[in-house]
Amino acid sequence: MGFGDLLEQVGSTGRFQILHVILLCTPILMMASHNLLQNFVAAVPPHYCSAHSNLSQSQLSPEETLRITVPEDQTGKPHRCQRYAVPQWHLLANNETSNLGKQGKMQDDVDAELQGCIDGWTYNMTEMSSTIISDWHLVCNLRSLKQMGQTIYMGGVLLGAPLLGGLADKYGRRALLLVSYLLMAISGTCTAFSTSFPLFCLFRFGCGMALSGVVLNSFSLIVEWIPTRVRTVVGTIVGYSYTVGQLILALTAYFIRDWRWLTLAVSLPFYVFFLYAWWFHESARWLALRNESDKAIRKLKSVARFNGRHEEGDKIDTEMLQESMKNELSCSKGSYTALDLFRTPHMRRMTVCLCAVWLSTSFAYYGLSMDLQKFGVDMYLIQVIFGAVDIPSKIIINVTMSYIGRRPSQCGALIIAGITVLINLLVPYDKQTVRTCLAVVGKGCLAASFNCCYLYSGELYPTIIRQNGMGWVSVMARVGAMVAPMVLLTGEYIPWLPGLIYGGVPILSGAAAIFLPETLGIPLPDTIQDVEDR
Repeated sequence: MGFGDLLEQVGSTGRFQILHVILLCTPILMMASHNLLQNFVAAVPPHYCSAHSNLSQSQLSPEETLRITVPEDQTGKPHRCQRYAVPQWHLLANNETSNLGKQGKMQDDVDAELQGCIDGWTYNMTEMSSTIISDWHLVCNLRSLKQMGQTIYMGGVLLGAPLLGGLADKYGRRALLLVSYLLMAISGTCTAFSTSFPLFCLFRFGCGMALSGVVLNSFSLIVEWIPTRVRTVVGTIVGYSYTVGQLILALTAYFIRDWRWLTLAVSLPFYVFFLYAWWFHESARWLALRNESDKAIRKLKSVARFNGRHEEGDKIDTEMLQESMKNELSCSKGSYTALDLFRTPHMRRMTVCLCAVWLSTSFAYYGLSMDLQKFGVDMYLIQVIFGAVDIPSKIIINVTMSYIGRRPSQCGALIIAGITVLINLLVPYDKQTVRTCLAVVGKGCLAASFNCCYLYSGELYPTIIRQNGMGWVSVMARVGAMVAPMVLLTGEYIPWLPGLIYGGVPILSGAAAIFLPETLGIPLPDTIQDVEDR
């Protein structure tokens, strides 16, 4: 008898499990809202240097003031970071001619003395009422701070994984999930009321930590209360919860154009999640492994009553529970660390290849998803498209994994994603439809790669060290997510370099995945020796 038999006895897919999964998946709908929030709260509005102070009382129209104050850049638009040292009044006369006037203005732009925006900036806020860029003037010399803000957030995600995940093994999944919900709610609320950019980054770091705690402990509570036969289906439901969350973010951001109210809108629901999470049952499996058999039995009987199986629940006692946990306890004997992932040849090769796959997938995914303005398309529309493409891509990858195999699916998704990003470098910037279509295909392939990563890695690592292995590759994914925003800064010096990096890295990791063993239809390994013998 195994623990799974106890779950069957109390109702493995009964009312409790259905409600339990629904309530745990609902907060995951809001995960994308925080992961991709910076696309909207840090959108860069059109801007240019404010006019000279002595022009404030003039009778000029805004267009005339702009003409004599700000030179044009190479694209013919007002320069974002420079203005004339003194107003160029003679340019008003040049406006009456067309070609000669333009040529004269270009020559004047070259000859006139220029200076920085010493009187601040003027922003065109037709799309949004405010963003952190316009509030704290994160433009020109400070424009790199936008990417730093997202990197700091991902740093919180990176730290939260070992911290909140490790504490959950000691204090329980439910307790740490409650802490994570409350941390997300408070940090998000404080972010909305931040009075400076450093405070904004600090509270976003807290949101990142909370996100890791929510994801890790939600998934643990889900899988530890359902039987093995429905884990694939439930895992798919969890994945699509995040996909739907991307669509919810686009809809919410479309109607809430102020960054503070938008941040508040995606954070307040976590107070509700915190309140109803007190109903969640701690994992009976975890309680039994912690030698808290009495608590585990009470949880199992409570589930049995909820599922209408009172008599079956009453039959469970300490002896039955200990008998059911024999296999789990025997598998958990011995001490294993992350070093065991590299001790033997096959484990070492497997871990290195998986690290490359996870890092590149996350790196390219957030590289594409975190700068929607570069596509020249309405960013609300592109967010909807980017979210919707996950639906068919995940269906396709599930089919290929089931019929073609895990390894070709993983390699194909990464290589195709990289190729589409590289092809985009060759498409002229004015061909926005073509560029957007290629980006959507690439993003869909990367979403499919993520879907494959979770299943494939879990099948590759042996039972005795599976959690260590999944934790290690998850850290690599978060490192990739941290680095991705910073790569965008290289585009300030070499415009095509970010695209080359975002496209090249997935292709290289796709080639590395060729060296991974196929797991389709093969029993899961239990020990490191099983991996070496495979």
